[in-house]
Amino acid sequence: MIELIKYVVDRFAEKPDEVEYDIVEDGKVVNVTVTLSGSDMGKVIGRQGKIAKALRTLVRAGSQKENKKYNIEIKERGEN
Repeated sequence: MIELIKYVVDRFAEKPDEVEYDIVEDGKVVNVTVTLSGSDMGKVIGRQGKIAKALRTLVRAGSQKENKKYNIEIKERGEN
């Protein structure tokens, strides 16, 4: 699933080499924090969050085979 998340985010980000992924696995829950530059935030999230919502839907559907739950958080670099 992590590869799917990276693939989708890298396709929309202008600077995919600057995207950082923080992955914390806690049992059956996997928290993925994607940190982007400010200029890439709008492109990856999409209008009204449509791209982010679609990414979460894809990951939810694909992760059922793994029997894990993925939480995806998209943050701007420098944001806490």
